[in-house]
Amino acid sequence: MSTSLLRGRHIVLGLSGGIACYKSAELVRELVKAGATVQVVMTQAAEAFITPVTMQALSNRPVYASQWDAREPNNMAHINLTREADAVLVAPASADFMAKLVQGRADDLLSLLCLARPIGRCPLLVAPAMNREMWSHPATQRNVAQLRADGTTLLGPDAGDQACGEVGDGRMLEPEAIAEELIAFFEPKVLAGRRVLVTAGPTFEAIDPVRGITNHSSGKMGFALAQAAREAGAEVTLVAGPVSLATPRGLTRIDVDSAQQMHDAVLPLAAAHDVFIATAAVADWRPAAVQTQKIKKDGTGRPPAIEMVENPDILAAVARLPVPPYCVGFAAESHDLLAHAQAKRQRKGIPLIVGNLGPATFGQDDNTLLLVDEAGHREIPTASKRQLGRELVREIAERLQHR
Repeated sequence: MSTSLLRGRHIVLGLSGGIACYKSAELVRELVKAGATVQVVMTQAAEAFITPVTMQALSNRPVYASQWDAREPNNMAHINLTREADAVLVAPASADFMAKLVQGRADDLLSLLCLARPIGRCPLLVAPAMNREMWSHPATQRNVAQLRADGTTLLGPDAGDQACGEVGDGRMLEPEAIAEELIAFFEPKVLAGRRVLVTAGPTFEAIDPVRGITNHSSGKMGFALAQAAREAGAEVTLVAGPVSLATPRGLTRIDVDSAQQMHDAVLPLAAAHDVFIATAAVADWRPAAVQTQKIKKDGTGRPPAIEMVENPDILAAVARLPVPPYCVGFAAESHDLLAHAQAKRQRKGIPLIVGNLGPATFGQDDNTLLLVDEAGHREIPTASKRQLGRELVREIAERLQHR
């Protein structure tokens, strides 16, 4: 995770009682790694699962646990701790603690500071963690609905194995997922109400049951863009070629292999979207026929002749729709980047194309982008693909306003 994603943010991290407290230690590390300062506040029940010493060592700050803590000059930790905070995050949030929040109870430091926080500028986020039966209980679901109505943001829960041995909803999100959700929470919602369709990764054009034609695209740039669009408030659909990447939370993902499959997935969806970002490195050609059996060497030393046909042009097809979305293409070139990008933009008939040098970026975590439109071009300097994704999303959002 980039060290700048939460830079300048101060987070009060509250721990209520539950076995998921062990995940909170890693959560502190994730938040600090992302650049945040973290002030840990624990309930007495939380201290039964993890020690304040551990949380202090990881956050590099003294841990607060009692509303009677005299370290504060005015003896008002419940006031002081939230006045400098950008958010209060309770993870884990037990069923009991969520009920306290709904009822406005304030019988320990954590519930007290949640009630006393400046509600207009210090948001509250909770990551539920409890047994599946507790989560599904009508009382808990009433509390969840009321928390949302009161402006609280719920992160999760997840589904899966639980410490009690049962399986189902109620498991606390993993620390990395909570950190990602917190980062997304702070991102400006410049694409709120928009629908964004993204393609990512390579395609695989089968020759026979064993071999095929593909390329080195890892899909990282496309996934970063999809995640950035979701963080900016968009409803995102991601059509992915064969890649080994986890699906960012909150997206709809459609997996495909070939260019034809990607075309068939994209075209029915494109008209219902506001933006189409064609990041995928789609193969230009495919074998005219796929052999049903593996092609074997015949001893002549000559490779078999493979007849090739051109794949459908997905981006051009979307751009030709009667009412097309705002189309953004990608040009992965090996040389003469600007000239090839300019030519590709005109050939596809799209407003914006993003150029990069494929051999220099495939599989890497960093990239350098060249934005090319009818007015000219400008470079976005080398940065992580996550950061570039956010910058490109802001660029697209601004262009949509003037469309």
